[in-house]
Amino acid sequence: MRESHFAEYAAFVAVADHASFTKAAQQLGVSASTLSQTIRDLEDWLGVRLLNRTTRSVAPTEAGERLLERLRPLLAEFDVAVESVRAYRDKPAGLIRLSVLPHAANFLLAPVLQQFLAAYPDIRLDISVVAPATKVDLIAEHFDAGISVGEIIDRDMIAVRISESIRRIVVAAPSYLQHHPAPQTPRDLARHKTILYRLPSGGFLPWHFEESGKGFDITPEGSLSVNEPGVAVRAVLDGVGLLYLTSDFVEEALTTGKLVQVLKDWEPRNRLEFFLYYPSRRHTPAPLQALINFLRDNFKSTSKRTG
Repeated sequence: MRESHFAEYAAFVAVADHASFTKAAQQLGVSASTLSQTIRDLEDWLGVRLLNRTTRSVAPTEAGERLLERLRPLLAEFDVAVESVRAYRDKPAGLIRLSVLPHAANFLLAPVLQQFLAAYPDIRLDISVVAPATKVDLIAEHFDAGISVGEIIDRDMIAVRISESIRRIVVAAPSYLQHHPAPQTPRDLARHKTILYRLPSGGFLPWHFEESGKGFDITPEGSLSVNEPGVAVRAVLDGVGLLYLTSDFVEEALTTGKLVQVLKDWEPRNRLEFFLYYPSRRHTPAPLQALINFLRDNFKSTSKRTG
């Protein structure tokens, strides 16, 4: 790759990836007109058209697609080379873009953000909270890593466990149980008011139980359905009905007696575990490696305290 044309090649890949001169220009920190001229200069130098342009879309030509196939691996290796050199700095620096499930954002990341950013002042975090059960293509959406439950992470990803096992339980307010005897089996839920969590797909989170080592799901006919955990927790505290959710959301309420757990003997042993995951690379970028080490060490220290 000739050094004098490196910026033009990188600009071409950015436009192709974003399918937009405007978005690519924002990423590169130049004006759209300047970027358009850069691509024209590259096409003139190569003697072929690389991009088909209309007022609504931008797409690579056949020649452009062939060039992209060769350029993307080269530019990726260039980025890896730069990041590997940064590992020799006293403190890693740069941007980390994360895709994170809401539960992990609230209970795993939020409590340690101040400590991490204080330890690594030259690292910047960009956290995107995604809908529960969402599978994100990290590479296509330009994320460095994600945090999700292990069961939905693709096998070709590198995954590092960063949480204890998280319980899923059924809770109720004492005020509700005063007028509705606590269920003794999951089948008793048919006689109770329940609060259901609605998934992005439009369906509802099933209530999972175990009996004699075998799991089964029940989706009660809810008297209230919501798609936001905070609203669900407020409703159960107010005595609207029974609620099934991960224990982190109600730990304090259980400790103070504002809520009580029911159907304890049916609690599933198959608990949730969160992992930080990222694509396999020859060299993990220094900022991301710092975050991995930090979260892994925090998990180990938490395990010792609770164990």
